Amino acid sequence: MNMLSSQKFRFTVGCAALLLVSLASSHLYTQDQEDQSFTQQENSAPLQSQISLTSNQAADSLTSSFQNPFVSQQTSDEIIGQENTFSSQQDLLAASAPYPVVDEFKKYKFSINGSQVVTPVKLPSSKVNFNQGDLLTVLVNTRKYFQDHGSKDPDILRTGILATQGVTVPDVLKTLDFMIVVLKEDIANNRATRLQDPKFINNNFRVIKWTAHNPKNKKQKQLRITKYAVFTHTGSRKKTSTYNTPIYSLKENSITDKFYTKYTKQDVLSGIYEPGGKEFGKVQSLAYLTRTGLEEALMQGTVLINFTDGYKAFFNVDRNNGMSYIRGLKATAQKRYWYFREVDAIKGYGYKIDAKISIKPGVTFAGDVLNIGLGKVIIIEHTKGGRKHLQMGVMADTGGAFLPNLYQLDFLAGIFKSQKEFSQNISQLPEYATAYFLVKK
Repeated sequence: MNMLSSQKFRFTVGCAALLLVSLASSHLYTQDQEDQSFTQQENSAPLQSQISLTSNQAADSLTSSFQNPFVSQQTSDEIIGQENTFSSQQDLLAASAPYPVVDEFKKYKFSINGSQVVTPVKLPSSKVNFNQGDLLTVLVNTRKYFQDHGSKDPDILRTGILATQGVTVPDVLKTLDFMIVVLKEDIANNRATRLQDPKFINNNFRVIKWTAHNPKNKKQKQLRITKYAVFTHTGSRKKTSTYNTPIYSLKENSITDKFYTKYTKQDVLSGIYEPGGKEFGKVQSLAYLTRTGLEEALMQGTVLINFTDGYKAFFNVDRNNGMSYIRGLKATAQKRYWYFREVDAIKGYGYKIDAKISIKPGVTFAGDVLNIGLGKVIIIEHTKGGRKHLQMGVMADTGGAFLPNLYQLDFLAGIFKSQKEFSQNISQLPEYATAYFLVKK
């Protein structure tokens, strides 16, 4: 009798347990479906997507460490170590979820399966080209940006589409740290760096191929490689008949009241800030260039001005008027206008002018920081003269043409005196290339 009662009791408890599990599973599934549906709505916040599960946990840890000025390097390493213990089930979840592509205002545009864009491969067996000292400089400056500005610039805590391959922000930092150590060791020992050896790269890094996704050209598989540069232009402190097109800098109080967001480029060039103009005195005149000089400065983001009085300096874009860049519209008709600041080097990505990353030609790519992610190390491959050429650089810059953009990179080619010199240089570079991300194993 007691045995029978015991069996009945166990049977009843077992049934109850199964019922509870079933109800819990049903709730989780329903909640998951609701979350996924919400993510794909037109203006949903992309960071709520399932694919951000792993990277967001990393971002929370990183944000916490950036906000604490007493966090040591050991703590950063612990964060990376904790990140590496995430279960393979979470990686599988990320890989199977659609990635929500966003625009420059972080508004949802469309979703794409990550496997259509990023897939694991091996790097081809050709020497990787780059200037060792210049690459080290950009790696160090990009890593420092994460350290110094991560708590103020949440955009850099987005892993982007590589989250669908289980890549996290700590993985990006670990990659930068490892490359910095290797380059410093190799340069100190006066030897060609191991980072140029494809065997070393395949042994120490995950190599992830980037297949272009161009909604307007679905046949495009390779990345379009555009090129940008810093041009040198003669300029004047005062307006003259030759140098009659101004570049301006915003004053600190101007940044607060946002008056400059009302005016298009055409408004600015009509003379509203010049003596007699309705906004005279609200901005500071930096230099006067030719119209060609201005347009090249706006397009490239940086200009090296040789002043008629002998002074020479770099000037970099600081803030724009909030008007979108329109692809396909000629430069002179664009409404977007940038205000400049004098800087000490060529500048790349940064949430404000004083924080921008100092970059070097030949080892810097500009791209879609929100959907690809700052600090990604990229190798592009193209064939020239029947031989494969590999070129390494860091995504340390961005621009309005890249948000969103999963099919293009802009390569910083150098400093040039003229468009002719620039064209001769880039004629040696590919228009399209196969691209690979490197992520430290």
